[in-house]
Amino acid sequence: MSNNENRTEDNNTAEAPPTVELGVEAKLADLEARHADVSDAYLRAKAEAENTRRRSEEEIAKARKYALEGFAESMLPVKDSLEAALALQASGTPATVEQVIEGVHTTLRQLTVALERNKVVEINPATGDRFDPHQQQAITVVPAEQEPNTVVTVLQKGYLIADRVLRPALVTVSAPK
Repeated sequence: MSNNENRTEDNNTAEAPPTVELGVEAKLADLEARHADVSDAYLRAKAEAENTRRRSEEEIAKARKYALEGFAESMLPVKDSLEAALALQASGTPATVEQVIEGVHTTLRQLTVALERNKVVEINPATGDRFDPHQQQAITVVPAEQEPNTVVTVLQKGYLIADRVLRPALVTVSAPK
């Protein structure tokens, strides 16, 4: 081999590594840029999740704090009626039995409206209705002429609040024959 040929081989060998290095450096730079983008997106997503969690906690705290506001507001007319009745009695003006009964009926209507407005619904099964253990509690089982396992009498009404039993109706149930 001549000297020129050796130089050519050396030049080819010497030139190859910089080309390979440039390719690797470009890939490294591309990967570093992608990593920076992914890291940035991750940090933004993490911050957004934290903000969402914090806002949710604040909303839950407010909901708990003011949950009874609507219910309390609807109960105020009932309280006002009761206080008016007591004020009338304290003033020395005697009320007739009819006036007292009418006042009690009016106050009961106000209370019923307030409960219904807040989704508190009465459970008052009729005589002969099928016993429902999910909404009723059998206090006694008595022999009766009606179908077995049906309501004979309601001892105390029950109540639902938003389809959940607040208090079951207390009932007497007919015994199997």
